[in-house]
Amino acid sequence: MARLSVKPGQRFTVQDWHTNSQLISSDAERQRSASHQVRQEARALRNKTTNQAKWDEHNNQTRLDERISSTNRWKETLDQCLAAIDAEIDALSKVKEAAELALQAKNLPLDVSVECLTLRESRRAIDVVRDPVEEELHKEVKLIDKAKRELQQRVSEAFQELCLLQAARQQLSHDQRCKVEALEIDGMCLSLNVNSPNISFKVNPTRVPEGSTTLAEWEQHSQCNKEHAEAEMKASSRLREATVLAIAQTSNELEAQRVATEFALRKRMRELESAYDELKWQEQNTLEEIAELEEDIQHLEEDLRRRTEDLKVAQTRLETRTNRPNKELCRDQVQYGLTDEVQQLRGTICALSQKLQQSQDTLDALSRQLHRIQTDSGYKANSLMLDKKCMDIRQKLLVPAPKFMPEVDAFNGSTN
Repeated sequence: MARLSVKPGQRFTVQDWHTNSQLISSDAERQRSASHQVRQEARALRNKTTNQAKWDEHNNQTRLDERISSTNRWKETLDQCLAAIDAEIDALSKVKEAAELALQAKNLPLDVSVECLTLRESRRAIDVVRDPVEEELHKEVKLIDKAKRELQQRVSEAFQELCLLQAARQQLSHDQRCKVEALEIDGMCLSLNVNSPNISFKVNPTRVPEGSTTLAEWEQHSQCNKEHAEAEMKASSRLREATVLAIAQTSNELEAQRVATEFALRKRMRELESAYDELKWQEQNTLEEIAELEEDIQHLEEDLRRRTEDLKVAQTRLETRTNRPNKELCRDQVQYGLTDEVQQLRGTICALSQKLQQSQDTLDALSRQLHRIQTDSGYKANSLMLDKKCMDIRQKLLVPAPKFMPEVDAFNGSTN
């Protein structure tokens, strides 16, 4: 007969079996509940993290947009400031060039004035006077020297201000280039997404880079650059106005002095011409008087010679009548008449001799006066010739100089 095989091991009861089934079911339910809880928490975390990531990304996108807009506004402000400072540099350079040309143009009036002074040193004797013309020429030289010093100072100030403007422009340009570079970087960051090919993990990306500044410091830096440039442009504008005013003022002063000098020169020339004409009139009259006096002297000499001959005749008659014999030697009317004639002739000869000597002395005085008149006339002619040369030399000053037309103020739009 067949035998029933008996398996070794423990035998469980039905109750154990039911208990085991219930335990397994309970464990399954617990595990499912735990799994459900985990799933719910995972879903909540996913939703939270997804929303947080989206909001963070959105907020950072917005911040990048705002940052780009802020940087771009400052870039546009700096661009405008750069354009304004470039215009101011150009305007100041033109004013500086105009001042240099005005300074160079002062050399001709100075040379003319010095040449006139040197030329008038050739006057002779009494004509070497410190007349109004010489005083005006000295004033002109001093005024030109003063104008040259003032214009040279303006040129130096303009050069220094141009250096300051260039320095301010370099700061603006550097800040503007940094803004452009920052805009490019932020624009690239704004365009990045999960599909971008150049994204990757970075080593310690949250570190604070060396040399980082705060937002207030960043804005203050650009504001300081802008204010510094505007201050320099205002200073340059004031300097341009002062320089243009100095150019106009010195030109007007020199023109007024030139007119005053030439007025004095023309007046002096009229005085010289009048004095020269007067001397020529005096010379002519003196020559006529000398001619008449010489003729009268000839007549006096002729009369003196004749009266001398008459005296000889009268004295000879008297001497001859002393030879009358005896009683014939009487003092008759002839004797008295001849005696009176001799005395009268002697007086006449003496008077004629004195008058002849006086006439000769007068002729000598007239000759000396004529020589003096002719000499002084020569001096006047020489002085008149020198002043005419001065007037000819000063014709160089009548060439119209190029006028400087003021530019429109680059900073505030006003016309200087």
